[in-house]
Amino acid sequence: MSLAIKIIMIVIFFVATLYVGFYCRKKATNSNDFLLGGRNVGPWLSAFAYGTSYFSAVIFIGYAGSFGWEFGIAALWIGIGNGVIGSYMAWALLGRRTRLITQKMKSSTMPDFFGKRFNSKPLKLFASVVVFVFLIPYTAALYNGLSSLFATAFGFDEYWVWILIISIVTGIYVIIGGLMSTAVNSFIQGVIMLVGIVLVVYFVLEKNGGLMDSMSKLSTHGWQYTSLFGSDPVHLIFVVILTSLGTWGLPQMVSKFYSISNENQIRKGTIISTIFALIVAGGCYFLGGFGRLFVDMVNGAPAGGSSNIVPTMVTNLINNNVLNALLVGLVIILVLAASMSTLSSLVMVSASTLTIDLVDTVKPLAEKKKMWLLRVSILFFIVISALLAIFQIYGPKELTSDIASLMGISWGAISGAFIGPFLFGLYWKKTTKASVWASFISGVTIACLSLVFKYAGLGENGTFIGVFLSDSIYMGVVAMIASLLIVPIVSLFTKAPNQDLVEDLFSCYNDTVTVPAKEALTEPVNESVQETTNE
Repeated sequence: MSLAIKIIMIVIFFVATLYVGFYCRKKATNSNDFLLGGRNVGPWLSAFAYGTSYFSAVIFIGYAGSFGWEFGIAALWIGIGNGVIGSYMAWALLGRRTRLITQKMKSSTMPDFFGKRFNSKPLKLFASVVVFVFLIPYTAALYNGLSSLFATAFGFDEYWVWILIISIVTGIYVIIGGLMSTAVNSFIQGVIMLVGIVLVVYFVLEKNGGLMDSMSKLSTHGWQYTSLFGSDPVHLIFVVILTSLGTWGLPQMVSKFYSISNENQIRKGTIISTIFALIVAGGCYFLGGFGRLFVDMVNGAPAGGSSNIVPTMVTNLINNNVLNALLVGLVIILVLAASMSTLSSLVMVSASTLTIDLVDTVKPLAEKKKMWLLRVSILFFIVISALLAIFQIYGPKELTSDIASLMGISWGAISGAFIGPFLFGLYWKKTTKASVWASFISGVTIACLSLVFKYAGLGENGTFIGVFLSDSIYMGVVAMIASLLIVPIVSLFTKAPNQDLVEDLFSCYNDTVTVPAKEALTEPVNESVQETTNE
């Protein structure tokens, strides 16, 4: 009975998802509509698309489990950082300027932004390679998080089957409907995530007698798990920075600002996405902090690994078989929703990078061939990332990484390369081409060095410097900070950009627009002059 309930819920979710894809197919007839939705996506869709791209199985299964286990309740700070820095500040600082300048450039991708902003085709091509290569391990991590939950919920360990199912469903609705189907599905998926995370947090606390009793039981495992900043506040700060500031340089996040249509969307989108992030991310990390109350410890580590923590928690919350099946089914759909929305964003970004930024740059394509190649590229990216996910699960352990490490490498390399050039490219006219190259090279190099140091066993000596250099999270933050420092410093000592080009691009920020009086006051009227005139 319980198995049938889970299957029925998942089938209904898949059918609804595919229906949206077919429904939106008429709005994806050309490459611009396919990738940007005609730059006319509403505030709720834009905000939910941003939030659901942000949070996936990597967060719910990987990060919530591993960091909740490590930091306890202090992991909640990660969710707060995601809401304030990763959502509110990202929308406030990047949203409006990104929309304006990319429309001025007629740009639809982040690599294309770099190519046109700095008048360099090689920059565009290199950025395209970085995006395409380093989004693949992130997607593999996403698949693996889903597989862990499915295996625990159904008792079926053939992970490749779950990966295959997820790949097929996501591929169909993205290939058919493009951005609009992704946005509509993201909204539906976002609602499911909000409801699901609230219910799971409630039942996690209820299982242990409420908030105070849960905290009391958790404290028996060590004072640090109920303290404000945990036992390792330095590591906690680095995690907050990586997962929050990192969004500013990720193409799958920034691309959501391209399709905004008006000022009203910026204001509403900022508020909606911030609240969404605080509830979803805050809820994930908060419940992850109670993992020690549900999972046994083996040699100081969670039994079954960190990716098994949240699935184990969820499957043991309610004693009633039917109610438990309904809750587990909801959580499965929650994680499916989060992961499929993120996956759809990743494949859209990767496909557009391969088609628009690589192939079309080298040899311009007709619109029909461009659409065909976009869809083939989506299929190609899904297949490659799924194969990597399968290898990561079944391959030699010394050649694979956990979910948190895969995400750290991806975010560190991409955001470490892009965050400085993108932020300064939006705001500072003196940003130079040489500084962008320096940031690209440093970001990729630093992130990859962490992988080299890890497999070299540098972190096994137990020293701080060894652990620091071999940890993708520490090194990912170093890459981002380096990017933000390198760009302005190198720009001061290298050849200035073409001023005519820069002035033309930045002119879009000074265009005059007309708004209703309720949004902006007119110049005050001199009442004495007005009275004289009336007389």
